[in-house]
Amino acid sequence: MTAPLPNGDLVADGVFHPQTCRLDNGLDVVLVQNHRAAVVAHWLWYRVGTADSPPGKSGLPHFLEHLMFKGTARIPPGQFSKIVARNGGNDNAFTSYDFTAYFQMIAKDRLPLVMEMEADRMTNLRLDDATVYPERDVIIEERRQRVDNDPNSLFFEQLSALQHLHHPYRLPVIGWMHEIESYRREDAEAFYRQWYAPNNAALVVVGDVTMDELHPLAEQHYGGIPARSLPERWRPAEPPQHAERRVVLADPRVRQPSLIRSYLAPSYCSQGAEHAAPLEVLAELLGGGETSRLYRRLVVEQGLAVAAGASYSPTMRDGSTLRLFASPRDSVGLDMLESALDAELERLLRDGVADDELVRTRRRLLAELIYARDSLNTAAHALGATLAIGLTPANLEAWPRRIAAVTTEDLAAAAATVLDRRRSVTGRLLTAAG
Repeated sequence: MTAPLPNGDLVADGVFHPQTCRLDNGLDVVLVQNHRAAVVAHWLWYRVGTADSPPGKSGLPHFLEHLMFKGTARIPPGQFSKIVARNGGNDNAFTSYDFTAYFQMIAKDRLPLVMEMEADRMTNLRLDDATVYPERDVIIEERRQRVDNDPNSLFFEQLSALQHLHHPYRLPVIGWMHEIESYRREDAEAFYRQWYAPNNAALVVVGDVTMDELHPLAEQHYGGIPARSLPERWRPAEPPQHAERRVVLADPRVRQPSLIRSYLAPSYCSQGAEHAAPLEVLAELLGGGETSRLYRRLVVEQGLAVAAGASYSPTMRDGSTLRLFASPRDSVGLDMLESALDAELERLLRDGVADDELVRTRRRLLAELIYARDSLNTAAHALGATLAIGLTPANLEAWPRRIAAVTTEDLAAAAATVLDRRRSVTGRLLTAAG
């Protein structure tokens, strides 16, 4: 269904049209029906992530994510994923700054099985030295391979550490190596007891099931788990930033140099949330593909770059970042490329955005809903992340109207607020030292 806006645009009425309920123990249950195939995506989200790491134990939530596969009294260590696979499904998990998610894709008639298994490890995880410390070694090796031996990962890790002066978004999701090496079994057990409870979780199911079927299953498998007192989710606030920062990393393994400009930006949950929707439009306008401003100017018209774009995620609990990037052609220096990037930002701040450019950008963003609705996991991820940062499904369902209502004045206000060099980090990733 669509509905008209005052500006004449037709906008989708909602996004995924979820149904919701809450169990007596505080577990939020969200369902999106999709009956194209007899398959379901079952996602369990915990409202805790790397930004909630205990002091000196950065990345501990990610470590616990690994340990959640180490078994209970009913499921031996390492068997969780094998059971899912034997029943024709697949599963995985991931940790981010604000949440940790566990998910399975499986046939509808196996939904009770994965619900039973997930509910079991919510409360009955068993950890001992024989499983914990070898898994700590796995995390150490993962960090070596994915971060320490990858100059791109090291570069972005340093960039994030400079972007936030005090807030724990400056921590690597996987953790600093010396702190990973300090993990003890008792650390993981304490963190598990603190945060893994139904009243700190959200269940999102997408697929060939109705709420009349799902609600009794949720009650059967999750409803008997008692709620627990949760610690205050306290995080230090980011202080005012008064000086731009720069980071340069040179490594002979780098094949393609790159330039990144990262600005602190608000999210839908933070102070300045009124700028979040305009920033989504602005990121698309500046760097959302080959028709975007940065690509057209830096790649097509000026021939300075081989790639250019922008990224912004509004679904973070304590603010976000707007990042602009470009990779130079072989004969182009990063000084020249950065000057061209700055010129485009100055032009934006000086001249603003024309109405027709805004209309085209809004429509590109809204068109992405067509593809989002086709994917079970896209719906589960969008709704789970929304709930995990403290918003509601209604906030997500209002997204099309928010985007369609963005004006040129909104874009100008968001750009003026965010594109402040004092709150930025400029990074250069080079192919060699010097």
